[in-house]
Amino acid sequence: MSTFPPSVGVVPARIDASEADRARERLVQDGAVILTGLETGADNLTVAAALVLGGRIRRLFPHRRRHSTDGGTVHLHADGFDVVVDVGGVPERRRHPDEDHVLVQCVRPADEGGESFVADAYRFTDHCAEADPELWAFLTGTDVDLYGAWAGLRGLPATPRVARHVEYTRTGRRIVRRTDGAVPLHRDPDEDHTRAMLERFEHAVRRLEPALPRVLLDEGDILVLDNHRCWHGRDAHTGDRVVEILTLLTCDAR
Repeated sequence: MSTFPPSVGVVPARIDASEADRARERLVQDGAVILTGLETGADNLTVAAALVLGGRIRRLFPHRRRHSTDGGTVHLHADGFDVVVDVGGVPERRRHPDEDHVLVQCVRPADEGGESFVADAYRFTDHCAEADPELWAFLTGTDVDLYGAWAGLRGLPATPRVARHVEYTRTGRRIVRRTDGAVPLHRDPDEDHTRAMLERFEHAVRRLEPALPRVLLDEGDILVLDNHRCWHGRDAHTGDRVVEILTLLTCDAR
């Protein structure tokens, strides 16, 4: 049965940084907003987070600069990764599986292509409940190893990160995860079914992408996303493209 839901595409409103209250309202309403009017740079990415999320911020993770040349498509995903490193003998978390907001600032637009697209994962799963109950039951009821496909990556804990694709935080916020790293649990008695459902989920999400509205980030634009609610991706591009990325936890995160 088709799992293609109607109206999952999100067109983030463009709002100047001087109107932080309005940007905050649209983020809550739509799950995504584009903040304009700030210079490029990691400092202003942190400023943008403070403007939109304010005192709700609980923890910021290290900024990441992504430079791609003639890059391929980045498919729909939610940010989140389980990385702990040792710094001077002290464990330090560099990424968190339940980062609930992500900010992406365009430092250099591509020569051609590289448009961003955003999908409302809440609408997707709500539609699945009726259109594909078997997939919905899997997403809400089956534990997987979120990053098992990347076992052996340095910094990734050896202990499997077990979770369901759809869960809730302690404050009642729904999380809808989307990662290419998910695999069945070790010795999962239903491994074949789990692999089949992971593939079904993958195909359903990929089918969304062509029809989603595109938005081109200009230099300095910051895409702010509710990472529990929205998935995001970008089209292939030619030439160099540079973005700065900041992920964080707010008081609503798990």
